[in-house]
Amino acid sequence: MSHSEDINSSGRDGRYSRQVRFAPFGAEGQAGLARSSVLIIGAGALGTGIAETLARCGVGRLILADRDYVEWSNLQRQQLYTEADASSRMPKAEAAKARLEQINSGIVIEAHVLDVRAEELEGLLPGVDLIMDGTDNFDTRLIINDMAQKHGIPWIYGACVGSYGITYTILPGETPCLNCLLGTVPLGGDTCDTAGILPQAVQLVTANGTAEALKLLGGRQGQLRDKLLSFDVWRNEHQEIGVKAAKKADCPSCGSHAIYPYLTAANTERSDVLCGRDTVQIRPAHRQKLDLQETAARLSRLGSGKVESNPYLVSFTEEPYRLVIFADGRALIHGTSDVAAARSVYHRYFG
Repeated sequence: MSHSEDINSSGRDGRYSRQVRFAPFGAEGQAGLARSSVLIIGAGALGTGIAETLARCGVGRLILADRDYVEWSNLQRQQLYTEADASSRMPKAEAAKARLEQINSGIVIEAHVLDVRAEELEGLLPGVDLIMDGTDNFDTRLIINDMAQKHGIPWIYGACVGSYGITYTILPGETPCLNCLLGTVPLGGDTCDTAGILPQAVQLVTANGTAEALKLLGGRQGQLRDKLLSFDVWRNEHQEIGVKAAKKADCPSCGSHAIYPYLTAANTERSDVLCGRDTVQIRPAHRQKLDLQETAARLSRLGSGKVESNPYLVSFTEEPYRLVIFADGRALIHGTSDVAAARSVYHRYFG
């Protein structure tokens, strides 16, 4: 058998034979994977785990989109990257593509180095069967949610921080959407940079999310978990929450008169380059009321930068950037005029 034949074979000793031998999935499920296109937004811990699993399983086309580059702190959990990638600050999407092509040369892998907002996401969607969440903030997730509802594309929400993880499969027209669940899904301000992250939490979210992906893409939708799954690997906690009742008939994202609010500028985070100041201002979609004392204490506990505060703002300096956050959630990122870089810094510390 030639190399190319082995790549595409799902026979007794072929590349995907062990999946095919799993009777509930079988050759029909494998054929479904081979015909499928999956868009992965974010190529960090979750995104790389999802991408590697789906590449090894034989999804026909993977599209990776990420705005960031590889750093040393990523190597603890972002499994596709190497020390060479961190040393050269390789864009994550390109570094992931290069590694995935070594893992499976028989599938199509696309890399897009960009900050995914509504316009960019619209351009990535043609031909996509499933969207997988590898993002680090709810602003982007709500854009994904509205776009998925608008185009009728399933997507799988996933998040983790510390030892905690959560995932839910969203089917337009059937399940509650993320906007419906905003009162259920925890929206805490902790991030991997402020609270740390155990790789095992990442792996559990990846495993559960990609298992759902195989069911969907392999034509086994009846086997989908219809509950929101959360767990804490350190506290040995596991919870499945039935959320069907959370679906709202008047939801602006998925209801009978949907207007997709997060696809409009008024409801999304806004970023502006301040003329002549090498500074980007970031304004959250909705005004917040931050406890500045708690914010200063949380940043101080990191021990990685200089924290200064007064009753009106908190300043956090970690070279080459200085982040100034105000009580209404507005922030100034000094040290860059690159909006994507500024948004990465902001979401690193404020989710």
